[in-house]
Amino acid sequence: MTKKNWERKLGNIIFESNTKTGKVFDVVLLMVIMMSVTLVVLESIPEINEKYGFGLRIAEWAITLIFTTEYILRIIVARNRSKYLFSFYGVIDLLAVIPTYLSVFLGGIQGLMVIRALRLLRVFTILKLTRYTRESKIIMVALMRSRYKISVFLFALLMIITIIGTLMYLIEGEKHGFTSIPVGIYWAIVTLTTVGYGDITPITDIGKFISAIVMILGYAIIVVPTGIFSAQIIQAARKHQDAYTCPECHEAGHDPDAGYCYKCGAEFIS
Repeated sequence: MTKKNWERKLGNIIFESNTKTGKVFDVVLLMVIMMSVTLVVLESIPEINEKYGFGLRIAEWAITLIFTTEYILRIIVARNRSKYLFSFYGVIDLLAVIPTYLSVFLGGIQGLMVIRALRLLRVFTILKLTRYTRESKIIMVALMRSRYKISVFLFALLMIITIIGTLMYLIEGEKHGFTSIPVGIYWAIVTLTTVGYGDITPITDIGKFISAIVMILGYAIIVVPTGIFSAQIIQAARKHQDAYTCPECHEAGHDPDAGYCYKCGAEFIS
């Protein structure tokens, strides 16, 4: 088997989730990721860490070696290595392994707290889960496409909150707890999001009337970004279904970063 064929077969296993071997690889890696996150949670419990600390360290190194092997293999078979290294998932893959290795060089009493903080970075491995969920890619595309509309909406919402907060400061005043405009803005945010902590409440009739309007407005505001985002999800799902089709055998359902067809093996040219 030539080096190119070997890299192609290995690439199909690592980057293709629609092949039989690719599915097995993803399932195994998902289990390892969940084990890694579980270890982080268990290590934060003093009683468990004190009793089973040694075993947890061994498991931590075993999982780190698995992630390291995966990271190296991804670099080897990646079509564009520099693009992968500096991509979102490339950085996450690096964060999944580097804390454990850094802890070796940061020994001593003064470095214990630093090591503990570095180990907590391994919780970033849970972000690796999104790589193996096709729906997560559709959501990311929808978020990117709706970012400008949502940004305009949030800017308008910020102006409304500022106006409401200023009005409540003028109407209620310091004697009713609205000691400044920022406090009024804080109250407006809490009320508009229907959280309602109750630490600051209007006393005057006009203030209560404005509060009622803000609370009703809060329910209406939820609909706007939801509608924008939902429309983009529908469009992204349709394009996702049609875009990743093999030009040779016309088989659909490939991942956006797929390099080869999982059915006929044809190479995708980007």
